[in-house]
This record gives sequence, structure tokens and C-alpha cells, in this order.
Amino acid sequence: MAGCTDLPFRLLCREYGADLCYSEMIDSHGLVSQRQDCLELLHTTATEQPVVMQLYGNDPDIMGEAAAILSEHPIAAIDINMGCPMEKIVRTGAGAALMKNPRLAEKIITSVCNNSSKPVSIKIRSGWNQHTITAPGIAKIAEGAGAQAIAIHARTWSDGFTGSIDHEVILQTMKNVSIPVFVNGDITTHEQGLALFKKIGCAGVMIGRAALGAPWIFSKDVNPHPSMTYRIKALLRHLALAEIHLAPEPNLSKIRNHAWKYFRGAPTGPAIRKKIDATTTYSELKSFIDSLAERVFQQ
Repeated sequence: MAGCTDLPFRLLCREYGADLCYSEMIDSHGLVSQRQDCLELLHTTATEQPVVMQLYGNDPDIMGEAAAILSEHPIAAIDINMGCPMEKIVRTGAGAALMKNPRLAEKIITSVCNNSSKPVSIKIRSGWNQHTITAPGIAKIAEGAGAQAIAIHARTWSDGFTGSIDHEVILQTMKNVSIPVFVNGDITTHEQGLALFKKIGCAGVMIGRAALGAPWIFSKDVNPHPSMTYRIKALLRHLALAEIHLAPEPNLSKIRNHAWKYFRGAPTGPAIRKKIDATTTYSELKSFIDSLAERVFQQ
């Protein structure tokens, strides 16, 4: 998830039990041109292995070049994002736009697989809209082009994040291929993830937005709405990892965006968010969280 799954957050999710984490989306054009913001997304450590780097783009040749560059890094696999619904991504013909262009999707997957020394997976949606359900067909194309795994968010591009995921499309996709299929969507607790895994019989489940501000979702026997003390301890660990692996001041906006999410659903959450958003330096943010921790821990 762009702006979210940076190294500190991935490390935290691993500490809470996630088996595998994906990087933020990496722009293939930016990577090939060695743009600094793209190169920074490649930062990883031995501690978080295995890790998958996520690539997006609309040009098969550029995607192939980018895959070759990624292959030189200590990663487990390369994932082609064909599910992102963001307008600025879709407008270029990348992300979920590829769900309505199987021919281009095949060229991109083939190019990435041919230029990568790492396994390649794809992340797809069920289709472009309810009249264009292409996931089963594109999954078959991807397998033929060399992809070794598929993750499906079983909503269409037009659905966005509304409604429920389509279990029938997932089952059709699984029947159409012999490679592992992972399922994404509608998982907001650890128990829901296990239930979906058992019901569908997929290779695994993928959790995205629900993990933001709640990395404990990957842990067994954790209350999905934990105490304020539990939330703050998790956030303090997140901040500690950010101080090690990010430049906190230049990344203040990203860190603030993570921080307030730890208080979603809490009675005082809106007030805390307002104070977090009002901070103008990382030291100010850290001081506020430290003072909040001191008050809560003494209760």
C-alpha cells in the first residue's frame, strides 16, 4: 500500500506474526531512471526476509528492465500490481486498468518473468466492473506467462472498497490455475482471516488496510479492540523502528498517518488524532505520544 508498507511497518507486522510482507508500490519508470524516491523503497533488512517488492507500470519493456533491477536485490519475489484502483495509476493504464486489457497484461507478465531471476506473482481484482469479470481468464494467462502465484482482491475496480468480496470469482479463479492463489478483502480480524482461509481453501490470505494501526491482526489471541495500553505500546515500537529505518523529520507526514490509526475505535481517538495532526516536527509528535503513554500507563 503506497505510503504505508514501508520498512518499519513491515518489520512490525513480522514481529506480530505476518509470514510475508510486500513493499509499497514501486513505479517501474522511476526505478529504471534511478529516481531517488523509488530507490528508497528498496530498503530492506535480513530481519524481514522473505520480502516481496511490488512493481507497477504499463510498458512491458520498462517493466522487464525494472524486474531485472529488482532481481539484483535481496528479495524473495517480485509482485506485479494489477489491482490498484487509484485514479492516477489507472489513468496511465497500470494497476487495475490491466484487468480490462488482458493482452497488455500478458505482455507485462511475460516481460517481467523473462527478466527476473526471482519468482513472480501478480495481484489482481475480480475485473474492471461487474460486466467485465476477467480474473479467472487473466489468472490463466498469468500462469502461462510464468507467474508462480496469484493474489486476488475479489472486488472490481468500480467496486473500489465497497460491498463484499465475491467468493464465486475466487473459486473460479482457483479452478482455472494450478499455482497458489491468495485471497484478499473483507478481513478485519485474525479470526476472519482463518475463517476465510478454511472456507475457500486458498493457499493463504492477505491483509492490507485492516493492518494499519493494528499490526496485532497477525497475532493469535489478541483482542481486535485492545486496551489503550496495548495500542500505545505497539505505536511506541513502531516509532522506534521508524527512528532506526527512516529519517523521521522528512517522513513526519507518513509517520503521523500511521500514528493516529492506532487509536481508531477508541473513545478518545478523534481527540488524539487532532493532536497528532497538529504536530509539526517529529520530536513534537514523539513528545506527545510519550506523555500520552505516561498518563495511560499510570492509570
